[in-house]
Amino acid sequence: MSFETSVGTADADSITVMGRDLASELMGKVSFTELAFLLVQRRMPSPEETRLLDTVLVALADHGLTPTVLAARLTHTGAPESLQGAVAAGLLGAGSVFLGVVEDTVRFLDGIGEDVEGAVAREIEAGRRIPGLGHPVHKVEDPRTPRIYEIAEETGLAGTYLARLRDVSEAHARQTGRRLPVNGAGVAGAALADLGFQPALLRGFALLARTAGLLGHLAEEMQSPIGMRLYREVDERAKYAPPTGE
Repeated sequence: MSFETSVGTADADSITVMGRDLASELMGKVSFTELAFLLVQRRMPSPEETRLLDTVLVALADHGLTPTVLAARLTHTGAPESLQGAVAAGLLGAGSVFLGVVEDTVRFLDGIGEDVEGAVAREIEAGRRIPGLGHPVHKVEDPRTPRIYEIAEETGLAGTYLARLRDVSEAHARQTGRRLPVNGAGVAGAALADLGFQPALLRGFALLARTAGLLGHLAEEMQSPIGMRLYREVDERAKYAPPTGE
């Protein structure tokens, strides 16, 4: 039996990644953003693609003491010897409310075709939240959104997905009389899709970016811990309610 991969290989004297010698052709010559693009798209990005992808990764790196960050910090509190466990705990919570919106937005945009008004109307009628719209903190405008649109325009990479997301926002405002902000995760997903990444991989880029933020929080947790205080605060406020009979 044989197994093939074109991503990378190693022998006693060298490491090869995507057909390039790691030490002599990649290290010190390409950025981590360029390498991530190369690994997934199997080609080097243009300077414009690098700039937009880097913008998205920076935008998704951190958003304060979110549930995913708290999960990482509390895991570190319980197992300070397991950095990988704390990082993993912080990444596992990437779903429909936090981070997973990067993927969910693009899947929604893919599913509506050209009928933006009708698709938005159906979601409103069903009482469903439209991925990419609204934010629990940024009620008027997510500061990441206009910047990603700006850089996408500057690089000439603003494509179908970014345009359609804006159309969805406008349609929702017309039909409800209430303007919800396009959130950073949604616009990041649209930008990634316009860069040519398939929907199934988009959440991975969010996790890649958020890993950096989690490392920052865990470094802070090691220096100025809040995990034990959080646990004790919850424990002191918790009230036991005996189970009731059926």
